[in-house]
Amino acid sequence: MKLPIDGRYLSLATWRRDGREVRTPVWYVTLGGVHYCYTTRDAGKVKRIRRSSCARLAPCDWRGRLRGGWCEARARLVDDATLCAQVYTALRRKYGWQMRLLDLIATFSRRRDRRAVIALEEI
Repeated sequence: MKLPIDGRYLSLATWRRDGREVRTPVWYVTLGGVHYCYTTRDAGKVKRIRRSSCARLAPCDWRGRLRGGWCEARARLVDDATLCAQVYTALRRKYGWQMRLLDLIATFSRRRDRRAVIALEEI
């Protein structure tokens, strides 16, 4: 199942060590057939992705209520600075003032440098 590239939110499901699933609604953009989202480097989902690349994705609303079916995905952290810049540019274009406001808050709170970009490839 292919996810919509124009939706506003994806539910990203990752797993804890004990096998419990954790679902998180995230903003995302799709570039070259790969979905990208961002978070802080110390977020739980980053820790879970470092341990296992297995993930599931589904379209959802801002509260995480599903709007479609799940698809299996492979998640990885992006370390290419150029690609990260492209992702942030695409996120600003897609989410407009909301993303710019979060960028401003992150800059003043010194959290902007602690961001991580996650690549999500459907399998």
